Amino acid sequence: MTAIEVQGLTKLYGRTEALRGIDLAVPEGCLFGLLGPNGAGKTTLIKALVGALRPSGGSVRVLGLDPLRQRRQLRQQIGYMPQSPALYEDLSARGNIAFFGGAHMSHGLDKRVEEVLELTDLTGRADDPVHTLSGGMKNRVSLAAALVHSPRVLFLDEPTAGVDPHLRARFWELFRRLTSEGTTVLISTHLMDEAMLCDRLAILLQGKVIADAPPRQLVEHGRAHLRVREQGRTHEVLIGGTPEDLAEALRPYGLRPSVEAVSVSPASLEEVILSLWQEVAQ
Repeated sequence: MTAIEVQGLTKLYGRTEALRGIDLAVPEGCLFGLLGPNGAGKTTLIKALVGALRPSGGSVRVLGLDPLRQRRQLRQQIGYMPQSPALYEDLSARGNIAFFGGAHMSHGLDKRVEEVLELTDLTGRADDPVHTLSGGMKNRVSLAAALVHSPRVLFLDEPTAGVDPHLRARFWELFRRLTSEGTTVLISTHLMDEAMLCDRLAILLQGKVIADAPPRQLVEHGRAHLRVREQGRTHEVLIGGTPEDLAEALRPYGLRPSVEAVSVSPASLEEVILSLWQEVAQ
């Protein structure tokens, strides 16, 4: 089943094309990443998916529903964590989560609020006003507010920006747990190490999707440096990134006893993506 379908999506701001014909299909239960530099269109795309803006063209379906025409029906089934926490500073963490949860559910809300407070490790600060919390804790409150009604699809716009490494790792453990339970998570990021944690990755540049594949598959599109040391001499060649490419490159050596060592330096995801961006820019 497909949780998110996007076809030919465009968005114009005056003469500026923020989105230029986006096509995407996100399977249910997938941890799907949007990777791109600032201004690539990630936030605009997420806002179109949650019904926060009206596209200029194309179509969007989330769980089979139109985010604009069927907004009320869809809002009960999705969670959205914006890039900058949209919280009530004078309310407590618990008060914020309960407020947003109340817009989606009426039965069992108090119990669910306590569950997400524990899930995001906020129980100890649950009754503190949000304005007294650190940036990282505000991010936790924002995430808890997006999770309180147990959404089927969760949209996260750079949720780990400005978050310390320990909390970032905990966030990703939570994202993986959610997808293992069937939740679809779409997350935008500009961090390469986070991109490698996704099941599938769409790379955006200048409002276009320039690649869409599992991260490991994208890395295989890069080039690898093969070094073979034989009888004191080192031979170096540039090969493709797949295991078949490596086998083909080693075939002339026949795995002779005189081959003392073999090492391969595959391209990193960052190198592959930078190469793709340069190709598009040209």
